[in-house]
Order: sequence, then C-alpha cells, then structure tokens
Amino acid sequence: MNFAAYRDVLVIRDVRRLLLVAMIARIPHAAAGVLLSLHVVETMKLSYASAGLVAAAITIGIAVGAPWRGRLVDIHGLRRALVPSVIAEITVWSVAPFLNFQLLIVAAVIGGLFAVPIFSVVRQALGVMVPPKHRRTAYALDSMGGEITFMIGPAAGVLLATTTHTVVGLVIIGVSASLAGLFLMWLNPPTRTGQRGAYVAVADAPNQPLEPVEDQHELELDGKNVLTRLWLRSRYNLRWLNVAVLAILGTSLGAGLVLAGTNVGMVATMRYNDRVGELGIVFFFWCGASIVGAIIYGALKRSINPLWLLMAMAILIIPMGFATNAWTLGLLSILPGLLCAPVLTSSAEHIADLVSERRRGEAMGWYGSSMTIGSAMGAPFAGVMIDKIAPWAGFAIVGLICGALAIVGLIAMGIWQRRPSKLAIALLDDTPALPSVQQTLDDAI
Repeated sequence: MNFAAYRDVLVIRDVRRLLLVAMIARIPHAAAGVLLSLHVVETMKLSYASAGLVAAAITIGIAVGAPWRGRLVDIHGLRRALVPSVIAEITVWSVAPFLNFQLLIVAAVIGGLFAVPIFSVVRQALGVMVPPKHRRTAYALDSMGGEITFMIGPAAGVLLATTTHTVVGLVIIGVSASLAGLFLMWLNPPTRTGQRGAYVAVADAPNQPLEPVEDQHELELDGKNVLTRLWLRSRYNLRWLNVAVLAILGTSLGAGLVLAGTNVGMVATMRYNDRVGELGIVFFFWCGASIVGAIIYGALKRSINPLWLLMAMAILIIPMGFATNAWTLGLLSILPGLLCAPVLTSSAEHIADLVSERRRGEAMGWYGSSMTIGSAMGAPFAGVMIDKIAPWAGFAIVGLICGALAIVGLIAMGIWQRRPSKLAIALLDDTPALPSVQQTLDDAI
C-alpha cells in the first residue's frame, strides 16, 4: 500500500476543490428522494406505492439522461452542456410541489433527465486531472465523499420536511441543485487532456486507450436511406462499447442492485425484530466500513478486477440475513461494507482505462445509468423476496444473483481477452489494446 498517494492527489489544489464541490453538490439529490417521498405520502396524502412510482420516474429520467448528458460534455464542453441542467433543476423542482400526481410523475422524469450529472462529470474530470497511476486514489477519495453525502443527504431531506414543509423543501432542493450546477460551471474542471488544469505526462500513461483514426462513415452515408443512416451513425457512436466495457457496466449494475437490496434488507430485518429505532447503528457500521474500504483500496499499488470485488461482496452479504439485532447486523455488514466503495472505485477506474477521452463522458454516463438501473431493480426485488419469504431472503437472493452476474462477467471477459483478433479490434475501434496484448508485443520485440 502507498498512503502517500493521498498526499500526492490532495496536494493538487484543483482536485481538492473539485472533490469538495462534488461532495456538497450531491447533497440536494441525496435529499430529494426522501423529501419527495414524504411529499407524496404526507402532503399529497397518497400511498407509499405512489411514492415509489415517482421515485421510479426519477430513476428512468436519470438512466436515460446520464449517457446523453455525458455525450454533450464530450461534444460541447462542460459549461455549455450544464446550461440546460441548471435551468431545468430550478424550474422543475420549483413547480413540481404544486402539481397533481400525474403531472408530478412527468416532472420527475424531466427532472431526472436534466439532472446535473455530478457523478459522471467528476469521475471524468478526475481521470484527466491526476496522473493515471493516481486515478485509483482520486476515485477512492470521491467515493468517500459520496458516502459522507449519503449520510447527510437523507437526514437533510427529513429535516427540511419536518422543520419547514415539503413544498418549501422541494423548492430549496431545486435552487440548491441549480446553484451546484452553476458552481461546477464556475469551477470548470477539465474533461479532456490539453484543457487548463489537466495533467500532461505521456510517459506516465503507457496503457492509455488508443485514439482511433478519423472515421470515414460520413463519406459512406451519401445515398443511404434514413434508417440506414441512423443505424450507421449509432453503430459508430457506440464503437467504444465492447465485451470488456459491458462487463464493467454489468458490475456497476450489480453494485447498485446489491446496495439497494441490502439497504431494504436492513430496514426489513430491524422492523421484523421491532428495532427500527436502532437502524442508525447498522448504517454507522455499513457506511463506516465503506469509507475504510475506500481508504485502503485507494492506497493499493495495483488495481483489482471489480467483478471479483462484486462477487466477494455479494457472497458476504448473505450471512447478514442471520442477524437478529442491530449490533449483529452491523458487525456482519463490516466485511461486505469494506468492499462497497472499492467496487465503485475499481469499476470507474476500469472504464477510464478502457475508453478513450473523446468517448469517456458518454461512457461514464452509461456507467452511472447502469448503477441507477441496478438500484431501481434492487429495492423492489428485495422487497418482494422479503414479503414472500422473510427478511433473510432479501440478502440471500440478491447476493446469489449478483454473485452469478459477476461470474458471468468474468467468463465473458476471459473469453473476449483470449480472442486472437482483439488487437486488431482495439486499433480499429474506439477501445484500447488490453495490457496483456501490449505486454506480449513488448516481450516479442
């Protein structure tokens, strides 16, 4: 381990600023979910199922919007890409509290679609602001900030709902999210090498993705019909997507699934044992272990395949189903909690390594979307298992599914890496040659 890496990263002033801004900017979105649910249930006097539909609407909006927002950052730059988000955040969440339920769902979709893409922008910026050898440490620091945010955000949402009103709280959320976007525009972190604030040292990045040659697809579109042109453009735009990248996206989906399912299982277990008031003890162990895991992983000198980390975390959450009180559940959550932040850090690190800069914003957007989709699937799926069987089933079934997903990903990635044509694909596609292939060529030379 090399804990001095944290000093090397934090000594960069712009990185310190970005990490602080990212942590603060995530709070409005972390608070919005709880506050919106309380608005639907308490203010609108509707059911929790209705609140779930609104939450699903936001999730759909974010899942669809994240890749699109990331691609706009790649094409137009950060400031121009964030203008629609800044306007939409304050407009949607200032109007949403006064709408009926049907229109609130529409507003939730729009709000998610235009949400400030804090996660993908920060990860994309960190990828070019620090030396490649310190990406792991920078992403780990961002994961720590995310854990702190998700400790503060929901509590802030409840505080706004109880001390003011859910209507006022949602307006404050909109204003805060818009201000966060403006602050990010003012900070304007680099998202591409060569921009002000980006780290430049080619010698430190021997395994960076190869930039593709200029495409000839535009010349080949003449005379094609609309559907063919659309297909060719879409196919070219997604040339960075291969089996390895899909496996990493599957990792982020599995991470979202297991994290959301675990959270529901924790609540159900404590409620089943009539100890809901002690949930704070459980989340203290769970979130605290994740922060410790981020610190340890960020100091490692070598990366670990996120699929292995996901499989280990999925297996380790299964014993949590045997807990009967807060202390037992909290202690059993330490081992899987230690792997929580490393899974997210490692998967972001691998995305940055597998996708070239000119496509990285879109790739990070898909990475965020896959995690969002996993979270949206994990909570209701675990809930159904808990309702049909028992609280322990929420941990067991979700753990087994994510473990199987990790195994499939490892097999698929192993087969893909052994293909003899992978170097040619890397040269022609918007993807890097795998380090193993580069090493083989170096040895041959």
